[in-house]
Amino acid sequence: MRRWFLPESPDLLGLLGEQGKVTVAGMDALAAWAKGSPSEEAAVRTYEHEADKARRAVLEAVRHSFVTPIGPEDAYELSERLDTVLNSAKNLVREAEVLGMEPDAAMAEMTELLALGVRDLVSAFPFLKSQPDRATQCADAAVSRQRGVEHVYRRAMSGLLAVEEIRELTGRRELYRRCARIGDAVEGVAHRIWYAVVKAE
Repeated sequence: MRRWFLPESPDLLGLLGEQGKVTVAGMDALAAWAKGSPSEEAAVRTYEHEADKARRAVLEAVRHSFVTPIGPEDAYELSERLDTVLNSAKNLVREAEVLGMEPDAAMAEMTELLALGVRDLVSAFPFLKSQPDRATQCADAAVSRQRGVEHVYRRAMSGLLAVEEIRELTGRRELYRRCARIGDAVEGVAHRIWYAVVKAE
């Protein structure tokens, strides 16, 4: 008697969640660094490397899964966009090191919001298939955090009008802009969560 077996499908959402956990840890390290813990700089870079490995596991699962809980392209995009967030965090730390500038209060505030936003995003992953409304609520929460980042960014940039020292002015402006770009990346993940849910309906 001939029996047919479907190939096993890896736990794609679980793997995406694992990448998310590492990303959350990396963003928490970024926020701690911005609040005055220089040793967390190395942690950000370590988590970024770990996240790369987790991302590769997600992409391998996309390649080999017979059935996926969300569209393969959605899983790919979510993983890639999440990777961009942590890569941008690493670049922020690196840029501050190159400029020889320590993070200030505005950066501490922005990175705290960014870390919370990433936590919101990752909270959405387990519910993408089973509770799509809950997943989009998490995405909306992340976007709300991004709006907070924009508010702090505008206030911080306005404050630079009073800075006369050119090195301080240009350096702070670049670091603030990098924080804002991380916020854009967070929002990009949120938008893809919404797209994945809408497409599945």
